[in-house]
This record gives sequence, C-alpha cells and structure tokens, in this order.
Amino acid sequence: MKSIREIFKNNPSLLDEPEVQLLIDYCEELQNEIVEFKFQKTDNKELAMLDMLKEVIKGCNAIENEQMEHERYGYPAPDFQETISNLKKYIYRRCRDEKIYL
Repeated sequence: MKSIREIFKNNPSLLDEPEVQLLIDYCEELQNEIVEFKFQKTDNKELAMLDMLKEVIKGCNAIENEQMEHERYGYPAPDFQETISNLKKYIYRRCRDEKIYL
C-alpha cells in the first residue's frame, strides 16, 4: 500500500487542493474504522499495538524515503517537526481509543 506522499510525489501541489484534502481525511477515517473493526473482532490490545507500531514504522519509512528523494532530486525537504507532532498525536489518540496506558 502506498503512502499519500508516494501517490502524489510527481505532482505534490495537488495535495493543496481542497477536494484532495477531503479525500485524504476520508481515507484516514476509513483506515481507523478498519483498525477498530479488527480490534473489536479480536478484542486484543496486542493486535492494536502491533497495528499501531506497523503504521508508525510505515510513516517513518515514508519520511526516510522523502528525505532520500530530497537529497537525490531536490524535492522539498520533509517537515520533521510536523511529522513528529503528527506521530505523537497519532500514538496518543490510538492509545486513548484502545485504552492503552503509556
């Protein structure tokens, strides 16, 4: 499965379009619903944690790839501050939703 940045890497300006932003938000909601469904199906916090960790690793890999593209092709550099902030929000939100206490 490709990340949003991978899908739009040839035309990143499309990410600024309101319709694309709505589509991205909708896809993220669907991904969250799928994860919730998996969790409800098994009622297993370990699976929720594994899923969360896989998503975090996938996000980290995407940022690393974006950094390599920046260095190789001169694409805009990743915004690490925003990435870290989004990563923390994601982890805290998932932990709250799954009743996982750090």
